[in-house]
Amino acid sequence: MTTLTDTVKAPPKPRGGIAQSISDSLVLTQRNLIRMSRIPEMVIFGLIQPVMFVLLFSFVFGGSMSVGGNTDPVVYRNFLMAGIFAQTVTFATAGAGAGIADDMHKGLVDRFRSLPMARGAVLTGRTLADLVQTALTLVVLAAVGLMVGWRIHNGFPKALAAFGLLLLLGYAFSWIGALIGLSVRTPEAATSGGLIWLFPVTFVSNAFVDPSQMADWIRPIAEWNPFSATVQACRELFGNPGVVQSDAWPMQHPVWASILWSVLIVAVFRTLSVRKYRSASV
Repeated sequence: MTTLTDTVKAPPKPRGGIAQSISDSLVLTQRNLIRMSRIPEMVIFGLIQPVMFVLLFSFVFGGSMSVGGNTDPVVYRNFLMAGIFAQTVTFATAGAGAGIADDMHKGLVDRFRSLPMARGAVLTGRTLADLVQTALTLVVLAAVGLMVGWRIHNGFPKALAAFGLLLLLGYAFSWIGALIGLSVRTPEAATSGGLIWLFPVTFVSNAFVDPSQMADWIRPIAEWNPFSATVQACRELFGNPGVVQSDAWPMQHPVWASILWSVLIVAVFRTLSVRKYRSASV
């Protein structure tokens, strides 16, 4: 005779914490990538904006900008591209925040909470999916840069290292976007909140202007900006003009400074985001 205990199987034992977190994060990354592929206009618009920045800065401002006293537009385009690359990966922060806020707004977070999954996997899955989209954007942007005259002068391996630093910076900033997305009530507010702080971060830097041309009080801010460290590192690795000569440690050791800044940002804001996620979804 079959009994209830014979027909009802015991639930599987949960996996280890790290293994489960990685597995759940990858599943949710796949979910977000599938979602992005079903909304192609979101990807297309994300590609159009940085391309427009390259064309506008190259052909509208390029002829009036000086790099080390050189006013050749081609020199400025080579100077410009590292800044545009860095700006592109950081502006993806707004999309990360809006996506998480949208999931919160629609109640998807409550559904995820009912599943036996790692708490931080929802956020990690979103940030990793945004990282994949950012990598695609960088590929397109690099092609556009080559068409307007940008060139790599220090070899392919160093160029790959530069793109790795850019993706690391973008991933770090996406955790700031995640915290913003968890802290607001609507996706629209997350988009606005994700862009407001990015403008001073990207423009008070060495991305578009040599900090030596800035006011004395603002130059140290630009030189210690995490964004500036990555831009400086990329220019060194690409072999592009405009590498700033400065006594500031991040400008003298930009590769290490870029890595340290990005790791620190991930450590701080991932911790804050996961804590906020737990309290917001209770």
